[in-house]
Amino acid sequence: MATVTNLNLEARSLCDADTNSYQDAALLRAINMAYERVVGWLIQASGDWQFDDTNFTDLPIGLATMVDGQYDYSFASRHLEIRRVAVKHTDGKFYFLDPVDALSMSDPIETLYPTSGIPTEYDKQGGSLFLLPAPASGSVTLASGLKVYFARTADIFTSTEVSSPGTKEPGFASPWHYILSYMAAIPYCMKYHKDRVALYNLEIERMKQELIAHYTRRERDTVQYISTGGVSFK
Repeated sequence: MATVTNLNLEARSLCDADTNSYQDAALLRAINMAYERVVGWLIQASGDWQFDDTNFTDLPIGLATMVDGQYDYSFASRHLEIRRVAVKHTDGKFYFLDPVDALSMSDPIETLYPTSGIPTEYDKQGGSLFLLPAPASGSVTLASGLKVYFARTADIFTSTEVSSPGTKEPGFASPWHYILSYMAAIPYCMKYHKDRVALYNLEIERMKQELIAHYTRRERDTVQYISTGGVSFK
């Protein structure tokens, strides 16, 4: 495993650089850009056991309070993917909604869903969720009644975490932590050591494939079934 201090040392070593030539702020940007790219790969690669950065201290589930008659609810830009949406009914239980695409509908949302009630569907547009129909206070529990399951980007390093104490580690499998050093070395080497770029890119690709293979093999305790359900042999 590698702390952010060691990641920075390795990146500079790959570049024959020091803190003057590859300054802290520039290296932090490069490490964090690499970190977010890696997390993006892992979110795409993960199966039933969804990837989430282990540095987060909470689960990738958000609760929000709904407003009577309001369709749209914004969510944070760091939420890369909305996976499931549920609404709490007046019985105190959450029920999942079905995703739909409002752009393919024949009429505007307000026309198709003129009356508030129990949301049964949702649409994503930009940084907002649209509940369809809009929630009605007499039909659902408004307070903390909207539950969103999401995929989020990396818990990136801050300048403070780098300087003191510098012991934070990336939130993915430790054998591949140093992929961030290689990725952070590329921008510097593209300017000053172009002969190293191709070699480092090959190493990045090798580690990327190993890392993705690791996360796609994590579900060995899941039994795979072959089913003929839904298949017609006519």
